[in-house]
Amino acid sequence: MVVRNKARLVARGFYQKKRINYEETFALVARLEAIRILLAFAASKGFKLQQMDVKSAFLNGFIEEEVYVRQPPGFESAKFPDRVYMLRKALYGLKQAPRAWYARLKSFLLKSGFVMGSVDKTLFLLSCGGDTLIVQIYVVDIIFGGLSHALVSSFAEQMSREFEMSHMGELQFFLGLQINQSPEGTFVHQVKYTKDILKKFDMGDSKPMKTPMSTNTTLDADEDGEAVDWKEFRGMIGSLLYLTMTRSDIQFAVCLCARYQASPRTSHRQAVKLNLRYLKFTPELGLWYSKGSSLSLRGFSVADHAGCRIDRKSTSGTCQLLETSLVSWSSRKQASISLSTTEAEYVAAASCCSQLLWMKATLSDFGLRFGRIPLLVDSIFAISVAKNPVLHSRTKHIDVRFHFLRDQYKKGDIDLVHVISWRCVDNALIKGEIESQWTGLIALLV
Repeated sequence: MVVRNKARLVARGFYQKKRINYEETFALVARLEAIRILLAFAASKGFKLQQMDVKSAFLNGFIEEEVYVRQPPGFESAKFPDRVYMLRKALYGLKQAPRAWYARLKSFLLKSGFVMGSVDKTLFLLSCGGDTLIVQIYVVDIIFGGLSHALVSSFAEQMSREFEMSHMGELQFFLGLQINQSPEGTFVHQVKYTKDILKKFDMGDSKPMKTPMSTNTTLDADEDGEAVDWKEFRGMIGSLLYLTMTRSDIQFAVCLCARYQASPRTSHRQAVKLNLRYLKFTPELGLWYSKGSSLSLRGFSVADHAGCRIDRKSTSGTCQLLETSLVSWSSRKQASISLSTTEAEYVAAASCCSQLLWMKATLSDFGLRFGRIPLLVDSIFAISVAKNPVLHSRTKHIDVRFHFLRDQYKKGDIDLVHVISWRCVDNALIKGEIESQWTGLIALLV
C-alpha cells in the first residue's frame, strides 16, 4: 500500500559543461581509516557516538556559477511559459552539488567555533572549557560525540535549527557497518551484509570452511582454463572488497583474486568461493575496540618476494594499531619488481611508514602526541638499509620516493624494530610465542 508519493526536482546535470556551468566537482569524504580511528578513540575514552542525517542536504548548498534550468513539466508559469529559472542553490543532479553542500556545512561549523582538522578536513573539533566535541562528516551523515552530554545536546539542537535534520540517536549503522557500543567497548561488524552476500551468490547452503585462503596460495592467469561470467565474478570481488572494511583476515585473499577480473577463469571463481565458504563459518567476526585501552601507535610491515607468478612483483602487507585496536591495514602488489627480499621489505616498510605518519598527524587533532613510533619489520637487512646510508651503493636502483623511510628514522618520527615472522621459524615453541605476538595478524601479513 502506498502511503505517500515523494517527488524531488532533479537537474539534468549531464548537460552541464565544465568551466561554463561548473568549475570544480571534488567534495571531501572521510577516509574509512578516519572512521575507525574515531570509533577506537571514542571507545577508549568511554563515550558513545551519535549520528545525524541531513534531509535533502544538497538543497542547502549555494552555487557560485550561473546555472539555468527549464520549468519542470506540469509546473510551468502561466504568465511566462517560455522563461527559465536561474538557480541560487544547488539541486540534486548538479555536478557541483556535493561540493556546494560541504562548503555550506564547513562555513556553518567554523562560524560556530569549530576548528577543522589539520590533516582530515572532514573532522571538526569544538573545545569548551575542558571538554571537546568531535564531529566527523561523511557527505550527508554526521557522526559526533564527546564526554560532555550538554555539549553533545547543544550541538544537536544547533544543527536542527540550521538544517532539516534527523537525529538518529546512538550510532548503530553507518556505511553498511553495524556498530554495537557498550560500556566495555565497541564492536564493529558486517554480519547482515555477510549473510546477504552468501544469499546473493547462492552460497548459503555451501560447506563452511574453518580457515581463510592460505597466504601461500598462488594464482596465475590460467589461460587454458574455462572462462566464467565476468559480471558475476566482478560482483563477487566488489562485494568482498566492501567486506574488508571490517575483515582484515580476508584482505590478502580478496586482493589476490581481484587481480584477475579482466579475464576470470574457473580456478579464480573457485578461489573466490573458498572465501565465501570461510565467511559462512565466521559471519560474526569483526573489530573490537575496548574501553580504557591506551592509544599508543605502532605498525607492522612484511612482504613476500616475487610472489606474483605472472609479473614476479612482490606483495606488501601492512597494518597499524592503536594499542590493541586494529584501525588500518592493506595488502597490495608493489609497483615495481624487487631484485631482493631486502628491497621488497624496504618498500613495504616505506608504505607502512607513510600511513603511520598520516595517522600520527590525524591523532594530533585529538590531542594525542607520540614520540618515536615503533615500526616492526621482519627483515634485519631492510632495517640496516634505512639506518645506514653507507649501503646506498646497494640500493641505488630503489625508487627515490621510498627512501623517505630513512629520513623519517633520522628525524625520530619512527623507530624500526626487528620482529621474527612466523614463516621463518621451525621451532614449535617459538611459533607459539610469535602467534601470540602477532595476535591474529598473520592472515593479513603475507
